[in-house]
Amino acid sequence: MPTDTRDALPYASFESQTSLTQYRWRALIGVTFCYLFYYTGRQTLGFAVAGIQQDFGLSKFEIGWISATMLWCYAGGQFINGNLGDKLGGKTMMIAGAILSLAANWLFSFGHAFVFLLIAWGMNGFFQSMGFAPGSRLLSNWWGQERRGFVYGVYVGFSGFSSVLAYVLPVLILGTLHLGWVWIFRLAPLSMLLGALVLLLFVAEKPEATQEEDRDSASASADAGDDLTSAARYRIVLRNWRLYVTGLAIGFQNAARYALVVWVPVHFLGTDWKASAALIDPKWITVALPVGMALGSLSNSWISDVLFKGRRYLAIVWYMAIASATAMCMMFAPHGSLIGVALLFLCGFFTFGPASSFWALCPDIFGRRAAGTATGVLNTMSYLFAGIGEPVIGHVIDATRQTSVIFPIVAGLCAASAVMSMAIRR
Repeated sequence: MPTDTRDALPYASFESQTSLTQYRWRALIGVTFCYLFYYTGRQTLGFAVAGIQQDFGLSKFEIGWISATMLWCYAGGQFINGNLGDKLGGKTMMIAGAILSLAANWLFSFGHAFVFLLIAWGMNGFFQSMGFAPGSRLLSNWWGQERRGFVYGVYVGFSGFSSVLAYVLPVLILGTLHLGWVWIFRLAPLSMLLGALVLLLFVAEKPEATQEEDRDSASASADAGDDLTSAARYRIVLRNWRLYVTGLAIGFQNAARYALVVWVPVHFLGTDWKASAALIDPKWITVALPVGMALGSLSNSWISDVLFKGRRYLAIVWYMAIASATAMCMMFAPHGSLIGVALLFLCGFFTFGPASSFWALCPDIFGRRAAGTATGVLNTMSYLFAGIGEPVIGHVIDATRQTSVIFPIVAGLCAASAVMSMAIRR
């Protein structure tokens, strides 16, 4: 009997470790798959601008305020929902956010006036904020620091591919199905239900939710954070000076990102885009941007781990500097040329790429127990910046009647992010 017990223990340990590994990968795949569809509920406004202006006579300045309201509500929601992800669990928050965001998109599609659209899109921003930070917390329950660059690269990379879907689906709805702009907000976000269903059925919140014997250092660390109060988590985060330096850096980066996401479709899909003589159909030119963003985010945190040995600020600075130069080149690129497409791809690649390293900094700096709260607070700062930029850019376009003005603005924002990132040194 003793011999049998000794023989069984290593086998049981192996079985436990195998099970834990499987659940870790299910968590990574499930969370990233769910978030893959989130942007179909918030990054589609740029494709509806022309239709909204035609139907309701709104200026680009007013459209900018609608976009800004969503971003600011998203920012405020991040401050709240990141902590709720620590408290209630990332799985519950992500599923609820997907369902509520879908409802807000449908509400927006029935809008008929500026104030109605403003409120509906703002509500959507709050519901959308229930996704990213809680998902980050869920992943931090399962994955330790040694694989964090890889995990956040995949997570943020899939959010980049979510941008691809948020561009492709409106193109198909408008160009292939020949439907009106309202159907962008009725059909595209239905995909969020698929992601929520996968998360519900295949992902556990943390190791202790699977098998008691699967508890390891990851679950122990997660449990240690579970007894913290919300106030304690906020104190841990808000008292760290690196939060504010990182917040400024990602704020400029996110403002540059949303300047591209919202206004690039406006730049390439002008009122005469269907009659354009460009070499490439303009509605497909815009897809180069989110594809570049997706691949950039997959690469940056991996580079920070492998090339810069965990010094994430170096990867951020290099990408932001190159993004600034690329955006300036976009000013002079022929509108429908292959060079323009390549530059747009590179602009997206280097502008959004550092996002994965920024978010990997949250558990790096603040630890696993406050990862959701830190991500939410940092995201609040980043979207405050993005929201400020939208009406300003809309006003500048109205005043100059030149949509290409977005590119020098993006270049300046990226340069500012590079300068601020030098002070992170983590």
